[in-house]
Amino acid sequence: MFVLPPPPPRYTIPVAYAAGAANGMAVPVVETNNTITHPEKGCPLQVGEAVLLGAQSWLTSDIVLGTYTLQDDLLLATPPPHPSEAPIVNPNPLATVPLPPTCGVKLSLVSLDPRKKPPTFLNSAITAPQFGDGNSALAAPPVPAKDALKRRKPKNNIIKSSSSFVSRVITHETSAKRLSDRDPNGVFAFANINRAFQWLDLSSPTKEEHLTKVLFTKAHMLCHDINELTKTSSHLDIVMGSSAGDIIWYEPMSQKYARINKNGVINNSPVTHIKWLPGSENLFIASHANGVLVVYDKEKEDALFTPEPSNPSDKENGRLPLEILKSVNSKNQKTNPLSYWKLANQKISSFSFSPDQRHLAVVLEDGSLRLMDYLKEEVLDIFRSYYGGLICVCWSPDGKYIVTGGQDDLLTIWSFPERKIVARCQGHNSWVSSVAFDPWRCDQKTYRIGSVGDDCRLLLWDFSVGMLHRPRAHHQASTRKRTSIVAPGSQTSNRHRADSAGNRMRSDSNGTEHLNGEIDQTASHPVEPRSRTALLPPIMSKIVGEDPICWLGFQKDCIMTSSLEGHIRTWHRPSDSVVKS
Repeated sequence: MFVLPPPPPRYTIPVAYAAGAANGMAVPVVETNNTITHPEKGCPLQVGEAVLLGAQSWLTSDIVLGTYTLQDDLLLATPPPHPSEAPIVNPNPLATVPLPPTCGVKLSLVSLDPRKKPPTFLNSAITAPQFGDGNSALAAPPVPAKDALKRRKPKNNIIKSSSSFVSRVITHETSAKRLSDRDPNGVFAFANINRAFQWLDLSSPTKEEHLTKVLFTKAHMLCHDINELTKTSSHLDIVMGSSAGDIIWYEPMSQKYARINKNGVINNSPVTHIKWLPGSENLFIASHANGVLVVYDKEKEDALFTPEPSNPSDKENGRLPLEILKSVNSKNQKTNPLSYWKLANQKISSFSFSPDQRHLAVVLEDGSLRLMDYLKEEVLDIFRSYYGGLICVCWSPDGKYIVTGGQDDLLTIWSFPERKIVARCQGHNSWVSSVAFDPWRCDQKTYRIGSVGDDCRLLLWDFSVGMLHRPRAHHQASTRKRTSIVAPGSQTSNRHRADSAGNRMRSDSNGTEHLNGEIDQTASHPVEPRSRTALLPPIMSKIVGEDPICWLGFQKDCIMTSSLEGHIRTWHRPSDSVVKS
């Protein structure tokens, strides 16, 4: 086994979780309010922009220098640890300080204005069937006409909750008035920071003042998502996945909630990513740190999960990469889960739905990108990173390309129709934590991609097939296969922790052998050597903070990022780069 020495720590532990007590407990910090600053001439982003003639129309021969101006820096208050929280244990034997129990601040944004939607590039209407279509056990019961427009809400009041899972709920004293007086075209933001979950109104002149802050006892919310299908001016459906494995269905307008997968009855592994199924009012999918994808129904009760017998023909058909422990076609659909898929024994870092609502791109800590037809419960392809685990993934608005980022400090662009790597994007100095396409700067020929990482940088990339030049392959590189290095992790792993020396080993470039000795029956694509892969440089690279950046989002009028310690930064677009729809 080939062993690599441990890399140096990539980030200094935040002060709020610095070692200070003799027993190794984190030093508690006094809970404070959010703060906001408006830096003057601070951290502008200068980008060469093609002049836009109209919606999704480019004049590529005329390039102007556009400046994205930093409007504000909103710093979320870090809550102190709950007294009942266990001491922070850092499994890294070389570490000298405790490990902060966080994955960084992530944002879910929603506008209640139906006109504020990203541009779409699909040539025809989406005709994908609903998940589970054809299974009578999943058929929705008939709804009376008078109740057809009513939205179902959770049953429990989170403010009056006696649950030991919820510590307390802090509502703003004027939240009702702020909601009634707010700009209907504004944007709500929901953000997690350690054991707190905050609801913010970004259109408010006092956007730093939360509408509601929910504090949990022992769990940290790691991911969340808003149902775009069910949103109204008086209703929002939000699902949150926690470090304890529990999932919260939350309706902030009425302050109602329900707890799903309570105490890990279905899967007790942390929830790493969560998304509503496209086009569904009730169904969402959650990835867990033990390599499992689970489909839940927000309105079904939980039951102790027992795997169902697998189909012997699956092994013959080479479907082992997706072990179906419960199928959507099962007749036993009275309780959660609806589906239960085992992809690997490694952590699932993230996943993303294709724009046509038929496919799922999943990235794992073992360094694999797995493309699924989730409607048919099949793995179509497996690709490998150049080095290390993959952390983030997204689709282009037209569904032609997939972009991943991870521990190899690279962005990788994959062609979905051709099932091959297109380019590697080199510019980050540390792990890439989030990637996103800017739909307002994409036109099916040229694509704008953004990325952020642990190097505290925000990078922008312009990509088109015509601009790529395949490098000349060296003779030696072209005659030998490239091996991929994968980094197995545990449920307590954190991308800011230096890996221990015994935690890395090589796998062959075809990816046919897993670290646990199991054989992967699906032929993986070999890792393409750098000498035969086009390299794409960024058009803009900027250090935007002093702590790792962990989320990136594009809006029509701005770019937003969030960081590990709670900085939410907003850059206004230059006026000549906004597409007028």
